[in-house]
Amino acid sequence: MPIGQRVALIGGGHNALITAFYLAKGGFKPLVLEGREMVGGGAITEEFHPGFHASTLSHTIGPLRADIARDLEFHKLDCEILRPDPRVFAPAPGGKSLLFYNEHAKTAAEIARHSERDAAKYAQFAETLDHLFSVIGEIVSITPPAIDSPSPEDFWNLFKAGRSVRSLGKHGIFDLLRWGPMAVADFVSEFFETDLLRAVIAARGIFGTALGPWSAGSTAVLLLRAAADSHPVGSAAFPRGGLGSLTRALADAARKAGVEIRTNAEVQLVRIKDGAVAGLVLADGEEIVAEAVVSGVDPKRTFFKLLDPTQLDPTFALRIRNVRAAGTVAKVHLALGGLPVFTSLDPVEGFLNSLSGRIHIGPEIDYLERAFDASKYGEFSSAPYLEVTLPTLLDPSLAPEGKHVLSAYVQFAPFKLAGASADGKTIVKSESNWDARRKDLGDTVVKTLAQYAPNLPGLIEHMQVITPHDLETIYGFTGGHIFHGELALDQLFTMRPVLDWARYKTPIRGLYLCGSGTHPGNGLTGSSGANAAREIIRDLR
Repeated sequence: MPIGQRVALIGGGHNALITAFYLAKGGFKPLVLEGREMVGGGAITEEFHPGFHASTLSHTIGPLRADIARDLEFHKLDCEILRPDPRVFAPAPGGKSLLFYNEHAKTAAEIARHSERDAAKYAQFAETLDHLFSVIGEIVSITPPAIDSPSPEDFWNLFKAGRSVRSLGKHGIFDLLRWGPMAVADFVSEFFETDLLRAVIAARGIFGTALGPWSAGSTAVLLLRAAADSHPVGSAAFPRGGLGSLTRALADAARKAGVEIRTNAEVQLVRIKDGAVAGLVLADGEEIVAEAVVSGVDPKRTFFKLLDPTQLDPTFALRIRNVRAAGTVAKVHLALGGLPVFTSLDPVEGFLNSLSGRIHIGPEIDYLERAFDASKYGEFSSAPYLEVTLPTLLDPSLAPEGKHVLSAYVQFAPFKLAGASADGKTIVKSESNWDARRKDLGDTVVKTLAQYAPNLPGLIEHMQVITPHDLETIYGFTGGHIFHGELALDQLFTMRPVLDWARYKTPIRGLYLCGSGTHPGNGLTGSSGANAAREIIRDLR
């Protein structure tokens, strides 16, 4: 394709915006088509009650991969990043708690209140993740190799990745091979003995997945996330104004590079002719001619909602259909008339700082596993694992003066929820059952939080509950899965989204993928978008 030709991108999520940015820098004419009234995908800020705004879905930055931030000149964009310290507060029943600071030595001193042994081990654990950071980061930034006929570049990438792995030494390589398939509960137990400490770190391996801490391969998810941020408890960085500020900044960078962005432009159909992309049809009937199309939405939606499936090879279609993408996450937003008081914190000294990062509710491994157990049978737990933020502590502009927003991820909330059949005689699992259970989920979250902050129920002025069903119907995540497909060993690297098609291309000539359903598919880092852009530019040229 000659440089300067039009490339249409479906969806205005962060990966699509980053792909469009690089395509424009590469000399093409990208057109981003976003169906909603704003860009952002899962990274948006919305008003959920008069005067109260929240990061509707994602509430922390990945962070963006360093090279992507540098190319975007992110420091020049209108997006201030707030970095709390401590970054995680974890209360437990009985008044115990842990604070995780940016500085490892300070965190170790906090852990020493519970266990001197674990305090000493914490520095070793942090160093281990630091060593793995560059190794796994190398893998995250490359395009998965072709299995049948790897190119010279594939061999070079694998050589570089192998050289990084060799830098770990014999014992390090052995540990990496052993840890990947391991349950994250076993992984953290190799380092720590304190239940609360184990649970907070292990949670990083199950967040957003259909995995419990005793599930095989959950350590691989933790290690994948360590490639974005090697801190033992992960990232805690919030854009002022919510996550919508981040994607607005990405959109500004894209426009400056030459990208055209249209909102309220829902793509209804990708036209295919003779096995190649011919153009797009919008929901209002408008037809757009494009020499190539890049989908930032999930693979299942791309191939079964936006294409005529008869255009697909049957084997490929079956593989995409079998991609596991049943979500397990819900979101609850509370408009509060005041600040909740957590009884395990001193209400004076450092109180506000301690609550300004992420708040982890899940005091032990078995607690997290029991929450997961409920989802396997189509139920949400009466004691869910929660990741909570009070964003108004760092950014008071999100709520009226003196009031606050509480935002909570809820796990595990299965996409298909159990409920009685029409005749009341059998139990059926269906996403539509969420309509009747929405308030129950919200009440469960409030009841769970009230064990740690007893004054919370009396502060609530409004509650918004976003179910997995809402994630599919309102926000476009098939199956309600926030990562466009399960993060599991059999759906990572050369198998994301499916084997033989992990290089951002598809069997349809001129159709590409750039969303989280591709490698590495891990949160707001931009890796999928940047990797896809590199391959698309090479292919189109």
